Amino acid sequence: MKLLIIGGNGTIGKRVVAHYSKDHEVIVAGRYSGDVTLDIAQSASIQKALEKLGTLDAIICIAGESKWADFTELTEEDYDIGLKSKLMGQVNLVRIGKDYVNPNGSITLSTGILADDPVPKTTSAAMVNGGIHSFVQAVALEIERGIRVNAVSLGVVEDAYEKYRDYFPGHNPVPMTKVVNAYIRSVQGRGNGEIIRTYE
Repeated sequence: MKLLIIGGNGTIGKRVVAHYSKDHEVIVAGRYSGDVTLDIAQSASIQKALEKLGTLDAIICIAGESKWADFTELTEEDYDIGLKSKLMGQVNLVRIGKDYVNPNGSITLSTGILADDPVPKTTSAAMVNGGIHSFVQAVALEIERGIRVNAVSLGVVEDAYEKYRDYFPGHNPVPMTKVVNAYIRSVQGRGNGEIIRTYE
């Protein structure tokens, strides 16, 4: 397979890239570094990168940002960060990317536990994650050529647990083998419109 992994240099992305690089052609994309530069918050950047790469068997997005802050402090501009990047960035990736994915290929988006189990300071992030879940379920009903669209929704992952543990008291860190397997299930399984929840 020829796979594009957006965010392939990140904590989770590196693990997914390591798995797929063994037997497949992997192209790593990032906002500032990688085999190709791609900023999901900019439709023109998505289009330019995909035109350069040509057809793909799978696109995996492990990118997107949103603002974490107390609800009383969040401004409209703060909400716009998550709406433009993690939500519309991934929506546009499907909207544009569908034309560059081979028949019966797949597009995998990334969300997180906040959609189902939010914690303080995550009003914006939880909203965005929930929006992606609804989008994935709806777009799967209409996308053509056998292309599948799924979302991997993760809890706090083992490799980032020390950084985020104070935000998620009592949560069990998700082992990285389970994290990678969630992406494998999306790419190589047959599910479409699935939210692959891996929370512990």
